[in-house]
Amino acid sequence: MSMVFEDLEAWKAARQTVNLVYNLTRQNTLAKDFGLKDQLQRAAVSVMTNIAEGFERSGSQEKLHFYNIAKASSGEVRSLLYVIEDNFQDVLDQLPQIRQQNALAAAKLTGLITSYRKRQAFVTLSFISLIVILGFTFNFLT
Repeated sequence: MSMVFEDLEAWKAARQTVNLVYNLTRQNTLAKDFGLKDQLQRAAVSVMTNIAEGFERSGSQEKLHFYNIAKASSGEVRSLLYVIEDNFQDVLDQLPQIRQQNALAAAKLTGLITSYRKRQAFVTLSFISLIVILGFTFNFLT
């Protein structure tokens, strides 16, 4: 059975972050700040969906593009949590868990990006090696 984006640890961690963010934004004063609530929700969902979209892309540059968007959205979530920390004292107790989960998703995403780049470099080196070997073989036979 082939791998699907739901198998990715980065996606699973991002999904957990989304659930925590939605639980947070349903509460009291924060629920009434539609702009901040919506921005935080969109940023968290962006992490999860861009990981999925990147995984489904076939081109290596496209994959990395979407993984990098997801990483940037994770930074946006992190920044928005400071806005909440500074302005919504009634939800402070929930922020450490969301920060920790968001940091886990970002770390897993960094690992995914690094791993993908290494695999691409290996494929490129393997291809170049094959061309060199075939070139030597062809020259030797002629």
